[in-house]
Amino acid sequence: MRVKVFDESHEKDLEEVVNNFLSSSNIDVIDIKYQVSISEYAEEQIYCFSAMIVYYPKKEAEE
Repeated sequence: MRVKVFDESHEKDLEEVVNNFLSSSNIDVIDIKYQVSISEYAEEQIYCFSAMIVYYPKKEAEE
């Protein structure tokens, strides 16, 4: 079992990198965890969108 963690400052960026990983990887997804955190810096809100994908790599088909 393996994990892959993604961290982006915008939800659309996170969506894009997760979709790219899922479409380009030969994996069996077990679970996807999603989290949003918000902090404040100099009166500005800073968002952190993250996802962790738990998966098994697929074995190559034997010929």
